[in-house]
Amino acid sequence: MCGRYVSARSPEDLARLFRVTDWRAEETIAPSWNVAPTDPVWAVLERAPRGRDGTAAAARQLRPLRWGLVPSWARDVRTGSRMINARMETVHEKPAYRAAFARRRCLLPADGFYEWQRTEDPRTGRKRKQPYYVHPEDGRVLALAGLYEYWRDPGVRHDDDPAAWLTTCTIITTEATDAAGRVHPRMPLALTEEHYDAWLDPARQDPDELRALLTPPAGGRLGVRPVSTDVNDVRNDGPRLLDPVTP
Repeated sequence: MCGRYVSARSPEDLARLFRVTDWRAEETIAPSWNVAPTDPVWAVLERAPRGRDGTAAAARQLRPLRWGLVPSWARDVRTGSRMINARMETVHEKPAYRAAFARRRCLLPADGFYEWQRTEDPRTGRKRKQPYYVHPEDGRVLALAGLYEYWRDPGVRHDDDPAAWLTTCTIITTEATDAAGRVHPRMPLALTEEHYDAWLDPARQDPDELRALLTPPAGGRLGVRPVSTDVNDVRNDGPRLLDPVTP
């Protein structure tokens, strides 16, 4: 799974890397070295213009979304805290995700992610969870495959009230490969750049074609190193969390 990750790049860098054509400068998110569920996160997505006649291209947007997908039919926003990840093997058929998989796909930029391994202190015998930071060795940004969804707050009366709508997202996971597999059996699925356009295109809705994009994890080697257990507390943040430690 993926329960924490790092997103420290500026929106200007992300807009350039993902060829974004629509980004509102007033929408900002502070860099985070400890992104946690329900936090706002950057997402790259494509939206078709209203009244499209079939010839206009969809606009590629950079938007802040809430991590933890809330299905449109959910009664409570708290549902999203349990839906931070969607399994690649079943994402196309699960009721909470299948509509978004067909029409609302996104990329979630990340510098790396954390996974935990259960260990035992040889001196005391106490069990603990040792965090590891997993990241591309070449320093590239990871484009995590994601889905997004709109949720209407039933407690807000008017649709045109900005508080009436919440846009949330989830990260698709797959079997772990490379260094990540030595820490945890699953990992977030990152797409290669050649698949960005197809994944984001809202006109593509064939489930078999879309699932084919998710089969191979992105190329490139992943590095992994143990880091401080300070990352276990969502209140801790900062680049110091990436410093290697002796587990």
